[in-house]
Amino acid sequence: MATATFSLPLSQNKLPLYHFSSARRRFPIPDLHSPLKICCSGSGDGSKSRESLFQFKKEINYVACGILAAWAVTAASPVIAAGQRLPPLSTEANRCEKAFVGNTIGQANGVYDKPIDLRFCDYTNDKSNLKGKSLAAALMSDAKFDGADMTEVVMSKAYAVGASFRGVDFSNAVLDRVNFGKADLKGAVFKNTVLSGSTFDEAQLEDAIFEDTIIGYIDLQKICRNTSIGPDGRAELGCR
Repeated sequence: MATATFSLPLSQNKLPLYHFSSARRRFPIPDLHSPLKICCSGSGDGSKSRESLFQFKKEINYVACGILAAWAVTAASPVIAAGQRLPPLSTEANRCEKAFVGNTIGQANGVYDKPIDLRFCDYTNDKSNLKGKSLAAALMSDAKFDGADMTEVVMSKAYAVGASFRGVDFSNAVLDRVNFGKADLKGAVFKNTVLSGSTFDEAQLEDAIFEDTIIGYIDLQKICRNTSIGPDGRAELGCR
């Protein structure tokens, strides 16, 4: 008889919800931060009568297993863990210019053959070269993007610890699972921006705008603990 086993570790045994900051709509969607385990198997029964009896159940199990496997491939992917050692700084002469081309491999899932290393690069007031680029899983720590136009950019799983994004326009951008720890995001604009799974530990968020942002419910609770967010920002996020 065919079997489909699905294992999903969840924190606090609760399913997180997506939170739309202005409309206040919430939907139960799993937020995956732990590895998925899927096991599918099948074996013959040897009896024609029992085979007929269990045929329908076997087909249902195969379909369920296929759906779960497809979900795991598209949704589950490792991120840079806290304290994990980063690769050495790239020695390529034009490594900072690679942000103008972006990373088209993997895109939102953050899968790449070679990471884009933008550490310590300066893109201050860049209004055209970064807009709409895919910078999935890019290394951005200590880089400067102050005043840049980063609308519609895809930064899924980027590592931006200590980077400066003062006044950056992130409207319509996909910034899920980004590590913004200790980043300077004063005056940044998160309008209709996906922020689910991103962390802002010790980040500076004074005067940041959070209009119609999309963020996981558990992640919302975490970002609301950041005392640098002003009254307007807290109201837009729906902090209590």
